[in-house]
Amino acid sequence: MKLADRVQSLTPSTTLAITAKANELKAQGVDVIGLGAGEPDYNTPQNILDAAKRSMDEGKTKYTPAGGLPALKQAIQDKLQRDQGLSYEKNEILVGIGAKHVLYTLFQVLLNEGDEVIIPIPYWVSYPEQVKLAGGSPVYIEATAGQSYKITPQQLREAITDRTKAVIINSPSNPTGMLYSKEELEALAEVCREADILIVSDEIYEKLIYGDAVHTSIAELSEDAKNRTVIINGVSKSHSMTGWRIGYAAGNKNLIKAMTDLASHSTSNPTTTSQYAAIEAYNGPQDAVEEMRQAFESRLEAIFPKLEQIPGFTVLRPQGAFYLLPDVSEAAAKTGFDSVDDFVKALLEEANVAVIPGSGFGAHSTIRLSYATSLELLEQAVERISQFVHKHWKE
Repeated sequence: MKLADRVQSLTPSTTLAITAKANELKAQGVDVIGLGAGEPDYNTPQNILDAAKRSMDEGKTKYTPAGGLPALKQAIQDKLQRDQGLSYEKNEILVGIGAKHVLYTLFQVLLNEGDEVIIPIPYWVSYPEQVKLAGGSPVYIEATAGQSYKITPQQLREAITDRTKAVIINSPSNPTGMLYSKEELEALAEVCREADILIVSDEIYEKLIYGDAVHTSIAELSEDAKNRTVIINGVSKSHSMTGWRIGYAAGNKNLIKAMTDLASHSTSNPTTTSQYAAIEAYNGPQDAVEEMRQAFESRLEAIFPKLEQIPGFTVLRPQGAFYLLPDVSEAAAKTGFDSVDDFVKALLEEANVAVIPGSGFGAHSTIRLSYATSLELLEQAVERISQFVHKHWKE
């Protein structure tokens, strides 16, 4: 059977592939430590679980409006006003089946064949694939470690053409953990204003910020920035609700209407029980969110110095999310591997540590490590990596 052309060029998810291999080894009894997780290692807070069960007990198990329950939209409105000082109407908000599918829906309604979307490197693995599935063309800007993995206004300006439809800003970033400052966002917003392009602001990690860093939504900066920005967010990372699949978009009402119309034919509505859980996530106590944030920051502080000491590793301290993205190209070369991908494969098979090769994020000299696991396992994993490098190191 011949498959549709649109899926022929898709690149399989690197993160899922590594996770599958690690799970296969675990099933064989191998003591694998997985640092590929893109989700908190905490259960969903109890008050949210209780709210979900209560909704089911009350018979709230039927269809809802395609774009989400009005009560959940209200909770999102209140959250955006409370956290960002932003005011949105309900017809400017779409609730979808996770932030990933919300992004997919956005590109489906936004892009025509050949339209360009600017994607900074390193990028989250699904951005380019979703753009391609919508008939668009990804245009990449490389943000180097010397730039703290953040693009400059000049790079953005030079990448814009008459086919450019949007730019994606992911802050805090997966996979780098880096955060754009208010001043940096203001400069990027001005370029977008000059070129009249849309800003897709992925803010899914906004609650996981460390040290003195402060999260700013680019939509906060001015009326123009708000009008040309679509905020993408959800409860997956902030409230440890990855499996509940609730995300949202906030932006221009015409764009949101188109996304809602498409959702009505593709998903009917987000899962009803999950929506009631998300209402509690936004309206209820936020203590668990802060508890997780503090735990991630504590883990980062504990393992970062040890990671820095591994020969051939160059790593920047992240400001948010729960990822580290060390450049290990020197370590790979000095340990006799032709590529970082080969280094990662050997690390899993010999040292039983699963990390994600940076090639999946467009950053081929790097690996991504998640510290969304226990400190004990993190320290064991870093020790195994260090021993592996020292064992194979060749001058």
